[in-house]
Amino acid sequence: MVCGSMLSRLAEDARQGPACKQVGRAKLHGTGDGAGTKEEGVMQAQAGFGQRDAMAPRPLAELLQCPPVTGSLLNCSAQCVDYDSGVIVFRQSEVCLGLYVLVAGQFLRRTERLETRLTLGISRAGELVELAAVLGDGRHTYTLSAQTSGSVLLLPMESLVEAFSEYPPLRMQLLEELAREVSRGYMASSQSRILRTRQRSSGANLSEA
Repeated sequence: MVCGSMLSRLAEDARQGPACKQVGRAKLHGTGDGAGTKEEGVMQAQAGFGQRDAMAPRPLAELLQCPPVTGSLLNCSAQCVDYDSGVIVFRQSEVCLGLYVLVAGQFLRRTERLETRLTLGISRAGELVELAAVLGDGRHTYTLSAQTSGSVLLLPMESLVEAFSEYPPLRMQLLEELAREVSRGYMASSQSRILRTRQRSSGANLSEA
């Protein structure tokens, strides 16, 4: 059982993390159609950066922002658990015990769909894990295992439900992050499909040559 400043320290670490890169306004030279083409390219690039920035994960301090009383409730109920490499933190379809904050180490996310096992990716320190289960039907949507030795801070479901009741905007903050998470997953999947299509097309062209 952890009571006190564990969440506060994690939030402060997130707040003091590396600053986002600022994309400056490009200086364009020339006139006519060439200049217009460059301007269009810059505008498209800026729009792309803006879209990615809108989907970027928010700092832990922002996601868990709440009044002191609610923060104390979460602090005092939080449980810190250490895991050795290879140990499963939770399994897909099991009842979710709460929201997981990764404190240290790397963790592997895997899922089973239509009898096919898929690797979803790596989660690292500072990430919130299983928003979908906490805000959804209460069952894990994938399996999480420790890829290296690490630590996880668990915010129990009972405390989260009480915190949502005391301060409803907290749930909304997490719902918004879940929406960004879904958008990031969709974009990554789309980019992967485009890459595979291009690779197949390139291979077919080489065969014809």
